[in-house]
Parts: sequence; structure tokens; C-alpha cells
Amino acid sequence: MRSTVLGTGSYLPAKCLTNDDLAKTVDTSDEWIVQRTGIKQRHIAAEGEVTSDLAFNAATAALESAGVDAQDIDLIILATATPDNTFPASAVTVQHRLGIHHGFAFDVHAVCSGFVYALATADAYLRTGMAKRALVIGAETFSRILDWEDRTTCVLFGDGAGAVVLEAREGEGTIADRGILTSHLRSDGQHKEKLYVDGGPSATQTTGHLRMEGREVFKHAVGMITDVIEDAYKATGLSSEDLTWFIPHQANKRIIDASAKKLGIAPEKVVTTVQLHGNTSAASIPLALDTAVRDGRVKEGDIILLEAMGGGFTWGSALLRW
Repeated sequence: MRSTVLGTGSYLPAKCLTNDDLAKTVDTSDEWIVQRTGIKQRHIAAEGEVTSDLAFNAATAALESAGVDAQDIDLIILATATPDNTFPASAVTVQHRLGIHHGFAFDVHAVCSGFVYALATADAYLRTGMAKRALVIGAETFSRILDWEDRTTCVLFGDGAGAVVLEAREGEGTIADRGILTSHLRSDGQHKEKLYVDGGPSATQTTGHLRMEGREVFKHAVGMITDVIEDAYKATGLSSEDLTWFIPHQANKRIIDASAKKLGIAPEKVVTTVQLHGNTSAASIPLALDTAVRDGRVKEGDIILLEAMGGGFTWGSALLRW
């Protein structure tokens, strides 16, 4: 059984915050931000607009793209580090808004690696027959956990959501099959202090703010992803030359470029949207994927590599044929 992508969708809040807008409130400039990150703008959720709102809109777009009715979905996995509430899971809010009262829904929390984790989890459920069709969503409102006086972090992140519809389909068991061919996940908790939020219900009874050691994160981001991608190549017999598209987590243009170079992936195969969206954490890969699908770059039969690293540290890869 292969988990095949039937459709994609995304949603961005209406408010667009440019680098020049940020320069009015914090000591920074468009030149400084672009040189270090490649980011030119990001979207910010409106007052009262919560993560499940973004997720619902992206899910609706994905269902329309797939030509699938919401009632045909029996699994929803929402990757987010910024849920509406401590509980219940924001996924069940999306489930309710879609009018689904069967199946099961839950959140996955792996920060920027969240979508890859959620995709791998959905794939496991579909391949074992526990579900037939799944909505996998990455949605974040990171603007709610930023210290807007910290120019080293507030310029990096944005809000948004992306989603895919997956269906279990029987394949031949070869790399010629459409769908997810292999996925690989890792984590290492010793790096927590390099990227974390300094609050939480148990520790401080507050939401807290994002804190990051930028240079350390950059160093590990480029180094750590190699193992999960090499594992993907070993599992399939494929290589960087066989890829049609590389769609990495959109954290920083310098990280994306350095990673692609280290892996021997040609620049023209890399899908980059960080300049438009900023780092949207778990939403970044599905946002970039939906962008490439809708502008016609991604076509049936393409080999696509997804990759991410996030706080924890967590990291992972997924290799699929479109």
C-alpha cells in the first residue's frame, strides 16, 4: 500500500508584513534581513484569527484540489506548535468545522519538522489499514509566541497553513509507485536550549516567547539533515540526481542553499518560498509544495524530497513520487 497525494491546499492571512514595516518598530533593515535570511515579507494572523482557522482554510482548499468530500476523510493529523488551546487538539476543531463526526483527529508537535512527522504518521496509519483517506495539515501562528523586540527572531517567522489529502492505494512495491516511497525521522533532546519557547502550562503557566541560538541552529540544520536523506536514498536506491524537486523546510535561504549544495542537489531543483512567507514552521513545506503544484512545476511522476529540522532538535525526510 502507498499513501498517494490526491491534492494540496494552502492559506495565508491577509496581513502582509514587509521588512520595511518591521524596520519601523525594531532596529533592523530590509538589507540586513535579506542578506542574512533571504526573507522579504511574511504574513501575520489577524486579531481573533487562530491556528485552526488557518488549518481549516488550507484543508478546504486541499479537499477541493483533490476532488474529495470531507465525509470521505477518516483521519486528520495537524502539525502545529501553536495550537488554539492547550487542549483539545486543534485537529478536532478542524474536524468539527468540516462536519466530520467519524474517524479520528489529533495534533503532532515536532515544531518545524511537524509536517514531515505528520506525513510519516499518516502514512503508517494508511498502509496498515487503520484509515483510508487522511488530511495532513501544517498550520502555525508563530506571531503569537515572538518577542517583537528581539530583532534576531521576530524578523524570521510568519503565519500560514498548508495541507495535503492522502489516499491509500495499492502499488507494485517499487519506486515506480505513486505515493510516499519512504520516510525517516530523528530527534535529539540534548539540543533543546538552542531553539525553544521559554514558557508552557506546566513550567510557567504562560505561553512564553521563542528563543534561539541562531548560529548553532544554522550549523546543526545543515549537518543533521544528511543522515535522514541518505537513509531515504538507501531505502529506495535513488540519489540526488534522480530528484525532480527538493522542497525543504523554509527557514532561511542560506540554510536551504547550503543544504542543497552539501547534498549535491542542483539549484534549479530547489523550491524556495521563504522570501514570501518567512519561516512558518510546520506550515512551510506544505505551503511551498502547494505553491509548486499550483504554478505547474510539480507534475505526475515527479520524484520529490521533503526535509525539515526543528526545535528539539527534531528532523526528518520523506521521499515520494507524485
